[in-house]
Amino acid sequence: MSNLTVGRENGQDIEIYFEDHGSGRPVVLIHGYPLDGRSWDKQERALLDAGYRVVSYDRRGFGQSSNTTVGYDYDTFADDLKALLDHLDLHDVALVGFSMGTGEVARYLGRHGSERVSKAVLMATVPPFLLKTDDNPQGVDGAVFEGIKAAIVEDRPAYFKNFLDDFFNVDVLKGTRISEQAWQAAFAMALQAGPFATYACVDTWLTDFREDVSRIDVPTLLIHGDADRILPYSATAARLPGLIPGLTVVTVEGGPHNIAWTHADVVNPALLDFLKA
Repeated sequence: MSNLTVGRENGQDIEIYFEDHGSGRPVVLIHGYPLDGRSWDKQERALLDAGYRVVSYDRRGFGQSSNTTVGYDYDTFADDLKALLDHLDLHDVALVGFSMGTGEVARYLGRHGSERVSKAVLMATVPPFLLKTDDNPQGVDGAVFEGIKAAIVEDRPAYFKNFLDDFFNVDVLKGTRISEQAWQAAFAMALQAGPFATYACVDTWLTDFREDVSRIDVPTLLIHGDADRILPYSATAARLPGLIPGLTVVTVEGGPHNIAWTHADVVNPALLDFLKA
């Protein structure tokens, strides 16, 4: 629909593609890896029908945004989000992040505060801190992520095939909650993402968001599947209630990583109830 310049690389503009539809209170949708803003099909329709203004955008390196090779860190991602909110002059915003997008929500609030934001939604969350360290024994061993980067370098399409199988838990849910056609659409979306971006983003998953989530001062909803194979519940969602005061938690029974697609019948009512509360 439109593009916003957020920086420069070698004399060329770095542009973020965004769409802005509807009217009413704004909801900003921030997609997950390796998808783009089109992945919010089922939520955008429900939000528009409920009378919200819905803004979605493609993270740099994904979808129709610039395939830059700079800026793959959460400070920059949060600054890109701020540039969009400032450009559209949005206030009383509900930030809704899925997967990698939950990092933008956390880092935006930790870095820029909540002047423009009234609510936050973390769906299939990366925060608080995914990497296993001495002071974070619940995390995931760093060798796992080195293996992911090696697999992307070796054969990016093959990596995405395996990743998306676990993204949707296709061995359990194929033919019921995920069709072959929907899987293929996600695969095509993943292949459209920039090769550099899909590699560089892996390191961003290891960002420590513990300080960011401690600064969240708006009502926050957490929605996470208890069968998530990408971001295991015990290493992510289970740890947030003690870090975000007054957190509302919805655990999707049998839910894989992409509950926004497979379990929209659970996600959408929870999202709409939280937004109108």
